Amino acid sequence: MKSHKIINDPVYGFITIPSELIFAIIDHPYFQRLRRIKQLGLTDYVYPGALHTRFHHAIGAMHLMSVTLDHLRNKGIEIDDVEYEAALIAILLHDIGHGPFSHALEFSLLSDVSHESLSKLFMIALNKQFGSQLDLALRIFNGYYERSFFHQLVSSQLDIDRLDYLQRDCFFTGVSEGTIGADRIIKMMHVKDDNLVIEEKGIYSIENFLSARRLMYWQVYLHKTTVSAEKMLISLIDRAKYLQQSGFDLPGTDALRFFLTNTIGLEDFERDTEILNQFAELDDYDIWGGLKLWRKEGDYVLKNIADMFLTRNLFKITLSNDPFSSSELLRLRQETQKDLSVPAADVAYFFSSGCISNHAYTATKTIYVLTKTGEVIDVAKAADLPNITAMSKIVKKYYACRAKDLTLH
Repeated sequence: MKSHKIINDPVYGFITIPSELIFAIIDHPYFQRLRRIKQLGLTDYVYPGALHTRFHHAIGAMHLMSVTLDHLRNKGIEIDDVEYEAALIAILLHDIGHGPFSHALEFSLLSDVSHESLSKLFMIALNKQFGSQLDLALRIFNGYYERSFFHQLVSSQLDIDRLDYLQRDCFFTGVSEGTIGADRIIKMMHVKDDNLVIEEKGIYSIENFLSARRLMYWQVYLHKTTVSAEKMLISLIDRAKYLQQSGFDLPGTDALRFFLTNTIGLEDFERDTEILNQFAELDDYDIWGGLKLWRKEGDYVLKNIADMFLTRNLFKITLSNDPFSSSELLRLRQETQKDLSVPAADVAYFFSSGCISNHAYTATKTIYVLTKTGEVIDVAKAADLPNITAMSKIVKKYYACRAKDLTLH
């Protein structure tokens, strides 16, 4: 049986595919596309080992979900086989809506369309193709299933998604400080009134998990070099869209040219299912192919930023704990224009500013602890855990990012 196929994962070892339906979903072109989308986008510009993909992460999350559900069953929580398979499918497909470079182009290549919205549309399309066998997985994914803990395992402050990506990202970046005790956290999970809780003896593992997540955001996910590279990529796509929609005929794959030519919002995906199929053809390789072709195009903005990417001549970025004043931003913008000798109308492609934020724990989305007396309390109120309350504070940093020079004329 194909459901007994084994995948050798570098983080967990051998992972067994548990059912024929799950194997068929993994084998589907929609899912196989995730092999061609890096989990951490442009982070390999900082950590060369960060080349793992959304495919790796989805398979790993499915495995952790199966381990978690097995532990809950051992604790007497009734989970039938239909619920078990549906929960695995929900976590397997939770990121299927990601586009090229994961988060980097989420709101530039498309018009304000989140990957969560697209994941839902992909699941609906797969459900039709598989004769409504994903009905329960969709209810779990959307939070409509009455047994809330299934959705909380897929999407919450302490979900299987985060447990996998923190371990996996630590492994591939080599940032060991972000390591978490996922096995212990899973063993400490329980269900009370159909809601996910953590047994009291696991609260220090939760504190470590939240601290590790916070560290990973500043050291990996929001590393200033990664932010710089992402801003460059957004500028590149913005320029390509402007040129394509102004009558230029840029080279590229059919899928990439479609999304450069058309401004696509969520309502377009919902109106025309063929657009989802076009998006399913899009991955990191389309962008890299475009970069290599646009490097030789006549437009100086496009070819310079493409060349900077391919030679790792990244924009210079400055971080500050305090917002830049409007006069300081104007000065930096004018200096960029002068140094690069570009028209004022084009400076925005070579200079950007804004803020990045990091919050390890959102107080409005609580992790609950089950005490030895059977009481359920907010983990932030648990004894001896002042750090969790501190981590609920949103920390912002402000950036100014600009090109250092132009190499192609």
